[in-house]
Amino acid sequence: MAETTKTTLPKTVFAVDVPNHDLLQRAYNSYLANTRVSAPGVKTRGLVSGGGKKPWRQKGTGRARVGSIRSPIWRGGGITFGPTGNENHTIKLSKTSKRVALRQALTLAAQAKKITVKDIKSTGRTKEMAAFLATNKLSGKVLLVVDEKTPELIRATNNLENVLLVRGTYLSVYRILNADAIVMTSAAVKSVAEWLTEGEK
Repeated sequence: MAETTKTTLPKTVFAVDVPNHDLLQRAYNSYLANTRVSAPGVKTRGLVSGGGKKPWRQKGTGRARVGSIRSPIWRGGGITFGPTGNENHTIKLSKTSKRVALRQALTLAAQAKKITVKDIKSTGRTKEMAAFLATNKLSGKVLLVVDEKTPELIRATNNLENVLLVRGTYLSVYRILNADAIVMTSAAVKSVAEWLTEGEK
């Protein structure tokens, strides 16, 4: 099902200088922030039902003046400064910064010997893919990086827990750093190298 290739990992992508982890942290947090959904929302005093009538007259009762029972300081009242569901949590990174962070993440993965280059051929059977993982002693979170996702590969990996199939040009720092093992095809290595060094001399 798989053949080990002699493809060498380009040093311009898999052996770059990593002076610190600041950029990697920003890219990692950016991925999480950009996938965050602003679902929670609360009602302000203008949205809570009721409270149209003034509870008691303004003067002469000895109590504090109040205009509505839906005041934020009352039980059952509106919420002040709560989430509205329209919050924007995205963290933007430039294209250059993203590519530098990806090269740094791939470098750390290569240094940790988590990357294996193999050409994967599948007939679409999950049993074959499971046997491939067992034969190569791949456990934990396994990231399979290919040049193109074929229907056979998608079908073979869909039902395998902790196995993620991605195209090389859709790699993210989050996926790379969280993977326990990364298997890349030779075509994926080439496409990733071309993508991450595009426009550079």
